[in-house]
Amino acid sequence: MDHVTPERRSWLMSRISSRNTKPELAVRRLLHGLGYRFRIHYGGLPGKPDIVFTRRKKAIFVHGCFWHGHVGCRYAKLPATRADFWTEKMRRNRERDIRTNDALVELGWGVMIVWQCELKEKSNAHLTEKLVAFLGPPKG
Repeated sequence: MDHVTPERRSWLMSRISSRNTKPELAVRRLLHGLGYRFRIHYGGLPGKPDIVFTRRKKAIFVHGCFWHGHVGCRYAKLPATRADFWTEKMRRNRERDIRTNDALVELGWGVMIVWQCELKEKSNAHLTEKLVAFLGPPKG
């Protein structure tokens, strides 16, 4: 049961930012430490990717497991209250993500999604390997 009033819950939810989130900052720090240089929140592309490598034509989205409905993830558990609302919201979010990815691929871009839960592992070795495989070696 929710111990917060609906008005307070609405206010709290409205405070959640879609930019410069902790998971996004962690991925950016990791990439920068590996020697990659990139642009952030690039508005010239569908979906406004979180991290963009314009010369490589690669885009990375850092998705929160809850907000993007990461299937099978323990962090994507739907709230018990207003289940119909949240189920529909997550469905729409996933559909929008698919449309965005398809639009980027259609434009010749490579797309990678980094899930919030991937950053919760003790070691970033797996994520580092995944990023380098996607991007290729850093230049200079």
